[in-house]
Amino acid sequence: MITGKTASGFEFTLDEQAMDDMNLIDALAGASENDPLQFSRVIRLLLGEEQRKRLYDTLKNEAGRVPVERVSEAVSEIFAAAGAAGKNSSASR
Repeated sequence: MITGKTASGFEFTLDEQAMDDMNLIDALAGASENDPLQFSRVIRLLLGEEQRKRLYDTLKNEAGRVPVERVSEAVSEIFAAAGAAGKNSSASR
């Protein structure tokens, strides 16, 4: 398991196998090809429904909206933490 905390205070736990999933890669590819709907799929595949809801609750603004930019920043932090955890685990082998 990979655990971490974003700058916004969102604490997450990732199953390492979630990062090794072609569905996630396909969704990331779609998101990078200007299909914004795939970004939502990336979040669900990465975090699951319960953690996605907690992330959105953490990032809500005063108007009760969840800014896309804040979600994007948090997801980038999560991927960075997952990448660092992967490097650390492969270095220890």
